[in-house]
This record gives sequence, structure tokens and C-alpha cells, in this order.
Amino acid sequence: MHLGDSISVNGTCLTVTAFDTKNFTVGVAPETLRRTNLGLVIAGSPVNLERAVGGGVRFGGHYVQGHVDCVAEVVMAEMDGESRRMRFTPKGVGSEGIMRYIVEKGFVCVDGASLTVTKVDGEGEGGSWFEVMLVAYTQEKIVTAKKGVGETVNVEVDLMGKLVEVRLSVP
Repeated sequence: MHLGDSISVNGTCLTVTAFDTKNFTVGVAPETLRRTNLGLVIAGSPVNLERAVGGGVRFGGHYVQGHVDCVAEVVMAEMDGESRRMRFTPKGVGSEGIMRYIVEKGFVCVDGASLTVTKVDGEGEGGSWFEVMLVAYTQEKIVTAKKGVGETVNVEVDLMGKLVEVRLSVP
């Protein structure tokens, strides 16, 4: 770790401002607090941590930036065989219109974990929602798997969908 490095905390890209052998400090802007659940994190809270990927390494996932679009509420979490099925409803700042970027069999980044979307209801009764399914290995590795109904997660949608929309809307 170096000063100025990017580190993802629950999917939120933050800049390291100080560190020692056991701890690190990051700066958190008001916009970050408005769009994420980081304001709810307290000392001892489990979080997903991930360093930024370096050049020249094998890339085995989906491209995510750590630029959280909004939070979503866990509205269902249940086991389906050995997998955990979870349903989320986007909420708060940044959630307006976010569902247009979430598509079945596409991906969404939830608390920093890039997950395949298994089901979407963009206009459902009680609000729009999307589902993911966590295999046993993933359940052991990410904090999201331990969250229950009513808790929140950070959501980042696929940047490509947003870029295509912007480019197609230019006259």
C-alpha cells in the first residue's frame, strides 16, 4: 500500500491518505456518503476490501470502477440449494432510472463483488428489483452474503450501458 493508492471498501473506490502496519485511512467526500452505505460502517464492521487491479495481471471478472451509483435494500435473501438468492431494490440518491442498466444475465457490482443478474423486474409492484445468486464459494468470501432483509448494499451498474446511452443520445 502507498499513499494515494485506490482501495475499494464495499465497492467504493477510496484514496489511501495514511496507513501503518495494521490500519489505513481514507478520505470520504459528501457525495460518497450520499450515494453509498459507508456512513453506516462502524469500527469492527465486516467490509469487502480490494486493491485496484494492476496492469499486466490476468483479468478474470467484469470491469468495475468502484464508482457507486446508489444503494439498494435487501428485500429477499433465501437459500436455493447450496446457493443464496438475493433480491435488491434500488433506493435513494442515484437510484432514479438505474434499473434500465440492469439486465438479466448481465452483471451488477454489489458491495464490490461483480455478480451475474439472474432476474429483473423493472416495474414491479412495490418497486423495481433485481436478483443475483451467490454460489457457495462466493458466500464464504463477501459480506453481502451475510446481509439480511432491510440492510443496504452499494450498487454499481455496467459502465458500458451508460456510455452507449450517452453516445446514442448525442444529436
